[in-house]
Amino acid sequence: MLYRYCCKLNKKLKSFTMSRKKLVHFSSYDQKKRANAAVLIGAYAVNVFLFVHRLISLHVYIINDTERPLPCRDAVVGECSFNLTVLDCLQGIHKALQHGFLDFERFSVEEYEYYEHVQNGDMNWIIPGKVLAFSSPHHCSKIENGELDPLKKPSFFFSAVVRLNRKLYDGRCFEDAGFKHHDLFFLDGTTPSDIIIRRFLHVCERAEGAVAVHCKAGLGRTGTLIGCYLMKHFRFTAAEAIAWIRICRPGSIIGPQQNFLEEKQHSLWVQGDVYRSKQKLIQEKLETMPCLLSSMDDLSINTTLYKSYSLEEVRRGSFAPWQ
Repeated sequence: MLYRYCCKLNKKLKSFTMSRKKLVHFSSYDQKKRANAAVLIGAYAVNVFLFVHRLISLHVYIINDTERPLPCRDAVVGECSFNLTVLDCLQGIHKALQHGFLDFERFSVEEYEYYEHVQNGDMNWIIPGKVLAFSSPHHCSKIENGELDPLKKPSFFFSAVVRLNRKLYDGRCFEDAGFKHHDLFFLDGTTPSDIIIRRFLHVCERAEGAVAVHCKAGLGRTGTLIGCYLMKHFRFTAAEAIAWIRICRPGSIIGPQQNFLEEKQHSLWVQGDVYRSKQKLIQEKLETMPCLLSSMDDLSINTTLYKSYSLEEVRRGSFAPWQ
């Protein structure tokens, strides 16, 4: 809907170029509808101008005649324990555009809508080409030969699957189809332990292709761990990560999972800085040692820098920060 709105608004404004017409977006005094309108209008501004600094004044202007800030809350019924604002959403969109997560020239509405249907996998890219969120397949999912269809998949989508819920299908169906399959179970509605976060980040960082992540619905637990990845590797704030994930996959990250991400923000930023520093150091070492690459198979690498990595990992430059 965000994409459709921006395209429609852009088309309208272009048709007004040679006239004095003004375009008015009318909603109502309903807080939810006003919040939706503010996010859509702000998203268009972010996409056109590619900077977010002036959006603070836009945000203030939009809420100026209201007594309460515009809410952008989770999908749970009841009191909300986390304050996500319109500005958080706009900053999340801005950062996603900066990193190329959303490309208005290449985005396909038809593909998005096809794969979000349950019968076609119920999946959405959060980080295109790297992290995909989807709902759990189950024993009722069939293909023509009677076997479980791994995600109604085109095989080029991903190389590894991470399951966070209890087993509703045999993981070997993915492995037999050529995917790596990982189980990182934790209870529905809860937050992951540090060990699970570490293992999840390890899987994502070591995967040669994209990683497809699911819990039962692919919303709460799935969104929470993907949010950790966004904070570590792209320095999203917790609020920006929550906002962007919900734009890609509405209903994601609920209740205490929001506060949990906020608590983890600083430590994940630090981990990300360390990870990037190590990657840069290793790359610099490789660039200053051309003989290492030319005679890799004949060398026994036992220095402090390389002793934990296989020869193939050194060639690819794929290293995990805790090794």
